[in-house]
Amino acid sequence: MSILTILEFPDKRLRTKAKEVTVFDDKTKILVSDMIETMYESKGVGLAATQIDVHQRVIVLDVSEEKNEPFCLINPVIIQKDGEEESEEGCLSVPGFFENIKRAEHIKVKAFDKDGKVFELDAKGLLSICIQHEMDHLLGKLFVDYLSPLKRQRIKTKLVKIHKQEGKQTK
Repeated sequence: MSILTILEFPDKRLRTKAKEVTVFDDKTKILVSDMIETMYESKGVGLAATQIDVHQRVIVLDVSEEKNEPFCLINPVIIQKDGEEESEEGCLSVPGFFENIKRAEHIKVKAFDKDGKVFELDAKGLLSICIQHEMDHLLGKLFVDYLSPLKRQRIKTKLVKIHKQEGKQTK
């Protein structure tokens, strides 16, 4: 297993729309394992393949207290949603920034597991928020896109400055 590099805003690769996974093989299983390891190493609760510059519809999550219940959603589709709640979100691709975002309170998702087996999942609370957040990444969307243009620009400016100080190249 490998720790992968997480792209950071304003990297343009984060805006790439992910393609559906059509083959479920050992490469898929390795990708999922590497993503889970990367998510844990980065202290996140979710990670989308887009964030590691792999443009496939794969997300991994673990919202458990002990961080010992990881799972993946491949080619996820929200088939039902209702309610609305606002909560503070952060993102591994926008490190150090947290903002209140409105999302559906309850969702039902249809997806595949790493073996290509289809399943449905009812999600509420943090799990619902996390799934919606990660699914946005698969569409090339970030949580900062829900903010005002002024707030988004301030975050971008601060991150670009931090990247320059750390010698990071942003594409």
